[in-house]
Amino acid sequence: MGKHRREGSRRRRLLAPSLFTALSAVAVAAVLTGTHGLDLSDTTAAGKAARSTRAAVPVPATDPAAVAPPAPVAAPTPSAAPTADPTATATATPAAAPAAPTTTTAAADVALGTTAPAPAGDRETGTVGALFSGTPTAGDHFCTASVLHSATGNLLLTAAHCLSSTDGVTFAPGYRDGSAPYGTWRVTAIHTTAGWSQKGDEDEDFAILETAPSNGRNVEDVVGGNRLGTDEPFGATVRLYGYPADAEAPVLCTNTTGQQSAYQRVVHCPAYPGGTSGGPWINTATGDVIGAIGGYQQGGDTDDISYSALFDHTIADLYTQAEAAAS
Repeated sequence: MGKHRREGSRRRRLLAPSLFTALSAVAVAAVLTGTHGLDLSDTTAAGKAARSTRAAVPVPATDPAAVAPPAPVAAPTPSAAPTADPTATATATPAAAPAAPTTTTAAADVALGTTAPAPAGDRETGTVGALFSGTPTAGDHFCTASVLHSATGNLLLTAAHCLSSTDGVTFAPGYRDGSAPYGTWRVTAIHTTAGWSQKGDEDEDFAILETAPSNGRNVEDVVGGNRLGTDEPFGATVRLYGYPADAEAPVLCTNTTGQQSAYQRVVHCPAYPGGTSGGPWINTATGDVIGAIGGYQQGGDTDDISYSALFDHTIADLYTQAEAAAS
């Protein structure tokens, strides 16, 4: 890791002092063993992972440009079957086999640069969730993560600055209004690059998390996952998801990204305050995830501009290592 090469120097924002001190103590161990099972002292709250001290930009309750989103998965169906999950067996219970999200509705996208609530029950939205310290409780989520497609079916993508310990951390995909419609998964390991663990390199502010099975099922088996996309052009159009810390549902904005620096993307989308760190940037053309809110200024120091470290060979190598460790 840490393979990016740069000419000259430029001002950087590193880790919050408390996290940098903690990471320094394990730098040697990280080099020798990687970050599999990394167990530091606390969950961080920096950049857009922090709870915003200013009011979030209001998000409209509905968007007239969007079609009506699919019905929430919790709604009853005409079928006499006890669950909407077509893969469930006849003996499965709703708790053991939560309903799967429906097919992605592309028309749910709003006008470019406009932020609105993400549609409930949508397949892509269902892969995005909130991170909690313990059991999901309304108002207690601190960052955003998304399911990353893998052979193991148990990997998540988020920002490296979001957390430094797995202690008590749980992931709730599709979380909304105090409810985890698909269940929750416990985070068991954190994978970051040496560039991040040793130097807090903003150009490597991404992390891949492992999760334990829940009710015998891996998270991707229930909600699906997004393929990792690398080396995409800076001018890609993305759907940007995130869970504002002071909201109980995810927001969605579609816009075209730009180049902030050699290894940083930037996108203009309003109302992405604290809590949205780690939110995925999903390419509208390919469906691949090509970024996560983080990087420069740990995701941005204003609610209306977000950043992501560039996804290139560095995260591709990290993904390979994480998938091998999770096997």
